[in-house]
Amino acid sequence: MTNQWKIKVPASTANLGPGFDSIGMALNRYLTLHAKHADEWRFEGHSEHLEGIPEGKDNLIYVIAEWIAEKYDVTLPSVHVDMESDIPLSRGFGSSATAIVAGIELADQLCGLQLSREDKAHWASLYEGHPDNVVPSIYGGLVIGSQFEEDTHLVHAGVPNVDLVAVIPSYELSTKESRDTLPEGFSYKGAVDASSVANVLVAAIMQDNWKLAGEVMKKDLFHRPYRLPSIPEWQRAELLMEELPVYGATLSGAGPIVLFFIPKGKGKEVALQLRSHYPDQVVEQVYVDEQGAVSECVENSFRFAQAGRS
Repeated sequence: MTNQWKIKVPASTANLGPGFDSIGMALNRYLTLHAKHADEWRFEGHSEHLEGIPEGKDNLIYVIAEWIAEKYDVTLPSVHVDMESDIPLSRGFGSSATAIVAGIELADQLCGLQLSREDKAHWASLYEGHPDNVVPSIYGGLVIGSQFEEDTHLVHAGVPNVDLVAVIPSYELSTKESRDTLPEGFSYKGAVDASSVANVLVAAIMQDNWKLAGEVMKKDLFHRPYRLPSIPEWQRAELLMEELPVYGATLSGAGPIVLFFIPKGKGKEVALQLRSHYPDQVVEQVYVDEQGAVSECVENSFRFAQAGRS
């Protein structure tokens, strides 16, 4: 028998409007790894969202796993990693963030590090630079946090009582390209105004007041004024909010996915309505992942389901 490790990491949505670079939520789309000992490192993708991934040590998952192993001064054994994913690349669902979390989880399993969630969250945030994409994928639910030099500060805010519908465009938008539209700085007054809106968003979420949260999403000053003009799906969403039973809508991460926040129980109804307004995009209800990343060691060698594949 060959030890096999299975790692499942949920996607994430970040910012939630004015909670820029600090608020994130785990979603029920997943990157799944099946790793087993091998003579050399190899990554193999088994879904359309993984086409063209690096197959060797240039894969981000390996880069992160080796980085963690070096931090703890341990040797990382070679493995063959089979991967599947239903997370679209470069759309705003944290596809790169899941790879970072998966690399940490893989190092933890292969090297027997027994890292706590706090440890994993710290390393993920330190590498990423801020916690909003990576930490929800570790904890599940909604996380509010900040990363300042070596210090990671986190609040796990549970599972929001809200339905979610995603509008997923067919085109990709890299985080770098999206960030290039943002200003390099704010005036003192501008920073105060922007942070006050973010503070109200956090308070509204913590009180489960999604009506208010949806209202202040439209008042975001950190990235909405700069990204909205180049994303037509977001522009249309702001018009639709006036006629649909929704709390609000905002860009997911760096986009171009747009996420609608909807009263509990009305997600299916709103998804049907939105499909008529977005005939060329994928529109589907998504759910908050409550569990976060899950890793386990299994004794039996895994055979990847490849019915009909050669």
